Amino acid sequence: MFLAISKRALLAGSMMLLANLFFSGAALAEQKETLGNWDVHYIAFNSTFITPEIAKHYSIIRSKYNGVINISVLDKADQTAQSAVLTGTARNLLGVSKKLTFKEVSEGEAIYYLAVLPFSDQETFRISVEINDGLEQQVLNFQHKFYVE
Repeated sequence: MFLAISKRALLAGSMMLLANLFFSGAALAEQKETLGNWDVHYIAFNSTFITPEIAKHYSIIRSKYNGVINISVLDKADQTAQSAVLTGTARNLLGVSKKLTFKEVSEGEAIYYLAVLPFSDQETFRISVEINDGLEQQVLNFQHKFYVE
């Protein structure tokens, strides 16, 4: 039951972000790190959680073996969206590394970054993302386990 509730919360959270809405403090799926002058919000989820229309719009291939990493970089002081260059890698527990290619998406005042990550069932990744706006450089590190839906 808890797993089903978590999946619904994750789906709702990812759809809100893709629809240019930011997570509220009550969203269970939200993860945030304060890095330097930024609040960095991030989430990883299965690409099957998004609709075919949204996937097509963002050039994401929906597959039970594709994950999506979504990152927003906000100014810590006023919470405005920040433009930056994101580069990253995802390393599984066997040490196999995959390069993450982030695409910047701007919708109104919102800016977020999307990367697709192929995975195997129950594969855990240690994800490292370098965020650089030309003035400041920070590294976001987190871990996520993907499940085939």
